[in-house]
Amino acid sequence: MEATYDLFTLKTQCMTFFNYAYLGIDKTSRKAFVVDPSWDVSQMIRILESHDASLEAVLLTHSHFDHTNMVKKLERLYRPTVYISKTEADYYKYRCNRLRTVEDMDRIHIGDSAITCLVTPGHTPGSVCYWGEDHLFSGDTVFIEGCGLCDSDGGSAEDMFYSIHRLIRLIPPSAQVFPGHSFGDPPGKEMSYLYKKNLYFQIDDINHFVKYRNRKNNARVFDFK
Repeated sequence: MEATYDLFTLKTQCMTFFNYAYLGIDKTSRKAFVVDPSWDVSQMIRILESHDASLEAVLLTHSHFDHTNMVKKLERLYRPTVYISKTEADYYKYRCNRLRTVEDMDRIHIGDSAITCLVTPGHTPGSVCYWGEDHLFSGDTVFIEGCGLCDSDGGSAEDMFYSIHRLIRLIPPSAQVFPGHSFGDPPGKEMSYLYKKNLYFQIDDINHFVKYRNRKNNARVFDFK
């Protein structure tokens, strides 16, 4: 099936901190969505203008500042609806002017494009992966090389274990994974690649998973590329 939207990968930076945001433009309506707008929106604005597109939706995988810091600017510029999970908004008291909360398995429609919300706690209690066609926008739940930290306020390595195994069951091996950060491998690798290269996908015992994820000698955790 041909994709209903064109996808653009946006790499943004603040000092030594790198994030990835993702812009989708519905082919029929020219309505657009962005996942986790961060640090700089100038490249996104240029793409929207060159494609005569309007930003209709902001999809937040979680509420951490490095994934949300351009929301208010985009609200002023485009007045999009901003989506985050109800659990996330309630736990961290996240607010913005045009907020709409979602629950697990809700669907967001942007023109002819449909995005499924998968609540995947672990990094935060209300983290969401957005599943659109053959793309999984995974925020800090799943990276190509690993998974998000679970030892900060609201995090849970136990929840992360169950979230990863749910994604393994739900997401087709051919789906491309687009995380919020890279530690070396570029975004867009297929799930089947993660089966082989992501160690957390290979741990079947929850006790082993929790002990390894929360190990104290986990160096270079912010070595983003």
